[in-house]
Amino acid sequence: MKKLRRWRCLGMAGLGLITVGLTGCQTWTYSSGMTLPSGHYLQHRPQYIPPSPDFPLERELAYMQQQQPGPGAAPGVPQPVVPLP
Repeated sequence: MKKLRRWRCLGMAGLGLITVGLTGCQTWTYSSGMTLPSGHYLQHRPQYIPPSPDFPLERELAYMQQQQPGPGAAPGVPQPVVPLP
């Protein structure tokens, strides 16, 4: 009787260890989803990122400046809309 109980207890303990080993620890996460620097980040050379221009679309800006009238020019007068007969 004692041998049977011992085998049952060992079997249940083994089954429990196998179950824990297969499922793993569900509460452990690697750095909780944060992106952390490496341990050698002070040894890396800094990266230079040039400043971006005030208006990134240079060709469009040049075209808009070309289309603007000069300082002494009068703005155009819109033509009246005439309905068709």
